[in-house]
Amino acid sequence: MADYQRSFPSERGRKSRPAHDNRRYLNGMLHVLRVGCPLRDMHERYGKGNSVYVRFHRWAEQGVWDALLETLVELGLADDRQHMIDSTTVRGHSQAAGAKGDL
Repeated sequence: MADYQRSFPSERGRKSRPAHDNRRYLNGMLHVLRVGCPLRDMHERYGKGNSVYVRFHRWAEQGVWDALLETLVELGLADDRQHMIDSTTVRGHSQAAGAKGDL
């Protein structure tokens, strides 16, 4: 078994359909992060955008991303004190942009 598969929970197919490989969905998630495209514009080789989102959300609820980050820190491949914040996810106060306030 590949090392990356140990970190991700096995998936069962739903409604008599076989589950797709975790690698396909992980590559889709990384593609969206790297390119910055919406899930609906993601290349079809990664699967449907909704399926990628559902798997991402399920992994977040199961603590997979936290365990993955902890593993990377233990291996020395990531610094647990370093955090990145994208300005698209953080709202600035209106006055920080130079708006006139009620003074």
